[in-house]
Amino acid sequence: MTDAADVLTVDARAFLVALHREFDDRRRELLADRAARLARLRGGELPDFLAETASVREGDWRIAPFPEEIGDRRCEITGPVDRKMVINALNSGARVFMADFEDANSPTWENCVQGQRNLTDALDRTIELVTPDKEYRLVDDPAMLFVRPRGWHLDERHFEVDGVAMSGSLFDFGLYFHRNHGRNGRYFYLPKLESHLEARLWNDVFGFAQDTLGVPRGTIKATVLIETILAAFEMDEILHELREHSAGLNAGRWDYIFSVIKKLGHRPEFVLPDRSAVTMAVPFMRAYCELLVKTCHRRGAHAMGGMAAFIPSRRDPDVNRIALEKVTEDKEREAAQGFDGTWVAHPDLVPVATAAFDAVLGDRPNQIDRQRDDVTLSAADLLDVAATPGDVTEEGLRNNVSVGIQYLAAWLGGNGAVAINNLMEDAATAEISRSQIWQWLRHGAVTIDDVRRIVADEADHLGPGFDRARILFDEVATGDDYVEFLTVPAYDDLVAHEPTGATA
Repeated sequence: MTDAADVLTVDARAFLVALHREFDDRRRELLADRAARLARLRGGELPDFLAETASVREGDWRIAPFPEEIGDRRCEITGPVDRKMVINALNSGARVFMADFEDANSPTWENCVQGQRNLTDALDRTIELVTPDKEYRLVDDPAMLFVRPRGWHLDERHFEVDGVAMSGSLFDFGLYFHRNHGRNGRYFYLPKLESHLEARLWNDVFGFAQDTLGVPRGTIKATVLIETILAAFEMDEILHELREHSAGLNAGRWDYIFSVIKKLGHRPEFVLPDRSAVTMAVPFMRAYCELLVKTCHRRGAHAMGGMAAFIPSRRDPDVNRIALEKVTEDKEREAAQGFDGTWVAHPDLVPVATAAFDAVLGDRPNQIDRQRDDVTLSAADLLDVAATPGDVTEEGLRNNVSVGIQYLAAWLGGNGAVAINNLMEDAATAEISRSQIWQWLRHGAVTIDDVRRIVADEADHLGPGFDRARILFDEVATGDDYVEFLTVPAYDDLVAHEPTGATA
């Protein structure tokens, strides 16, 4: 049983209860809106820019200024909230560490509670870890800490209010901000938004939290991950809703690909080839990135690039060389497009990404003053998935099965960020893996016999200990009904297998 009394103090509990009672009904209404929108897409509707918000897109406005201490974000590192990762990431030389309670975190009660302790210790500069092999302590000038709470769709089953599980978003944000608003714990990343109305809810949460705790409005600054195809059509509107609290937008590339399949994968023109073929250079991904940069810079906001998931190998020089070449190419492309910074998943990639942006930025903190007036994009450009080159191959299918089962096994075991085949896999890449299989089955690109054969092969290859993961993966990859988020049924399994008493 995890003792959380030092984290969930009487005052912290009261604050969380207040957040739930104030905002949970609106959260559930917005989730219902998501379901209704998905039904319309299934009925033939395609995403488009909103007619009712044209004045926002056409208006001459900018977000509120952000603090100088986050003006330079040329390289950010991301990862889960375990103690070793927090120390190593803060010491990595990156400008920002995004501590992730979402896609890189398996939300066991132990992970969520201990993660809160770790981040407070990090802000206090007292965090350390002593193992038989090594001692970990902070350097004098660590990275700036940003925190990503869970998405609006996820619950925290271990903390109930009025007999109802609390929103994971409100729990992660509320507990962190309550504990750390006096320690400069005010920077956030917001995941999985699908509309400006969901951004409005976050803005109201920020206002309520600051007012309740006596913190000036605008203290909180948040970067929104544009990682759904629907949010890509509302980037101006999202920045506008959060303009008092905005720190920019991020190109969340892996979840974006997953979202395209989820929202539009029932249509044959949106069938994607092997995951490895869906690069940032294909037309629909390039359009999304260029529109994000143009939108952000027009509004005085940071445009943050996507994740480099490659893991350098300190044992295999050839693997290492190829990984560094690919990351360099990716980051040079982003810097040339006008992004102000980018993400990496491993400390060894920080110098590579930083060098790519140094070459463009020089001594400037960012390139927000570079307006992308040359970019003119339509809804058709964002939806031009059919122009993606590549094929569906058995190798791609096998990779999706292998990665999906291995990642799920790790997640169910409490680890949300896993190195597989020299890539850092998290929930987003597992979502792509199972979603592609579901899509390929629906459109006849693969057969159920193909999938069953490869699942059996991979199960034999992996050996014992993968049964729970294999069964769950099979259900979400081959079931008749598409499961919107893999992590929802996985969380059911996770909670069912946690030790008795693992709750608030």
